[in-house]
Amino acid sequence: MVDSAAARQDGRGNPADCPADMPHLRGWFIFVVIAVLAAAGDLITKSVIFDHLGMPGEQRGIVLVPNVLALETNLNEGALFGMGQGLGAVFAAVSLAAIGGIVVLVSLPATRADPWLLVSLALITGGIVGNLYDRVGLPGLRWHAPPERHGEAVLAVRDWIHFRLEGIIDWPIFNLADSWLVIGAGLLLLLSLRPPQAATEEIAA
Repeated sequence: MVDSAAARQDGRGNPADCPADMPHLRGWFIFVVIAVLAAAGDLITKSVIFDHLGMPGEQRGIVLVPNVLALETNLNEGALFGMGQGLGAVFAAVSLAAIGGIVVLVSLPATRADPWLLVSLALITGGIVGNLYDRVGLPGLRWHAPPERHGEAVLAVRDWIHFRLEGIIDWPIFNLADSWLVIGAGLLLLLSLRPPQAATEEIAA
């Protein structure tokens, strides 16, 4: 008599009710869903805040915690937290290259078998996409000031979170995409500190 478990296997020894490409698809599913949610959360919050407060300087910000946290619109032509002003085209090209590199990494079986690695790469991707959307001018904004730039297309990232501690730090205004990038990069750093044996066991499990 043919063993019932063996009967449920296909020709390659995989269970018939569990296709061989399921782990492959599951890894891509996790990555894509998290990346899409991260990018969507960033773009939706930017749209809501800018619709409510307008362009920078048009309306007063909303203070959530006095001298600590406020909602305030800002346009950043640089990179993360305002670094590298005026290099938007360069950052856009780097962003596209980074997305391509991440997709290559996710295509590796070892990457798709590591849930935490997928989460970190997905958050970074979502952050890149959110800021890249702004950087290429897709929101359709026009500069309202200074006078010499009035009416020009805005090729800058929309920021709206202003954190500061009076007398200690006044952090550059940022957005959720910046947060995803920092969290994803921090998670990658933590993952790089894992003992090789532990990492191997997690992948094998």
